[in-house]
Amino acid sequence: MANYTVSNVDSFIITGFDHLQNQKLLGFLILITYMLILLGNGINLCIIMTDRHLHKPMYILICNLAVVDIMFSSTCSTTMISVLLAEIKTVSYYSCISRTFFYHLGDFTVCMALTLMAIDRLIAIRLPLRYHSIVTNSRTFLFIFLTWLITITLMGVLTSVVDSVPYCQPVIRYVFCDYPSMIRAACVNPEPYFFLPAMINLWWFCGQFPFIMCTYGVLAYSVTKLSNNASRKQMINTCLSHLIVLFSYYAPKMVSGLLTRVGVVLTLTERNAILIISSLIPPLINPTVYCTRTKEIRKRLAHVFLHKKVKPNHLKVLS
Repeated sequence: MANYTVSNVDSFIITGFDHLQNQKLLGFLILITYMLILLGNGINLCIIMTDRHLHKPMYILICNLAVVDIMFSSTCSTTMISVLLAEIKTVSYYSCISRTFFYHLGDFTVCMALTLMAIDRLIAIRLPLRYHSIVTNSRTFLFIFLTWLITITLMGVLTSVVDSVPYCQPVIRYVFCDYPSMIRAACVNPEPYFFLPAMINLWWFCGQFPFIMCTYGVLAYSVTKLSNNASRKQMINTCLSHLIVLFSYYAPKMVSGLLTRVGVVLTLTERNAILIISSLIPPLINPTVYCTRTKEIRKRLAHVFLHKKVKPNHLKVLS
């Protein structure tokens, strides 16, 4: 095969779906899922942004998660839909680079957003009387800005690595552009280039995930100490919503990581399937959970679609 370099590789060919028979069916499923993601997250954003009674830290964090979900799912979904339905398998070099950046930016920012939400719930339940003085809108925006700044810097480093390596072939064997697929398409030994992603994954699974689980462990202990059954039920429903969102994000990554660690060799099809699930299912579940399990958002939905009168609630209540 003729050798290519960065200077003359101006596009990549996505070949991850070539061996599948029902490509159109999969394409329509991904398209429908993507439309539902946009609809669900869009509804959450519109409801929270247009209701001043929801301009509170918890709902600001939900908005942040919705924005990240839209960005995260868009970078991969548009490529897969283009390949499967429009049969356009070619992605320009710099488009692939930018999609890699935004995909991993969204992936890591989701993790940071879930951490902020866990901290918010911990303060709300452990220090209810001081919550409004500790967690303010301005501080919430500040921490959201810091998480984005950290992730943009980190993903900028990853993207610069991808942009600096030489390429032997303009072929990506996976289903969209991301760091592993581009490094494996490069004319280099891939192992040294996976050290930084491995450290990031180590931070996710050995740092942030245990921290988040510890916060919910503390919350569970706090709930058992409540004497009021109504308050206890409210706390349980709130924590359950967050746990559903948390596990929808971490479960596919943990399955892939654990299978690899115990020596299970995944085929390319299986790797691509896990990649698609981990990229589309969490952004689909998140708005569904918050629309159905958040009391104030349910009220606003009832008001919009059923024309029921909604009494303003100035308390920050989730159920």
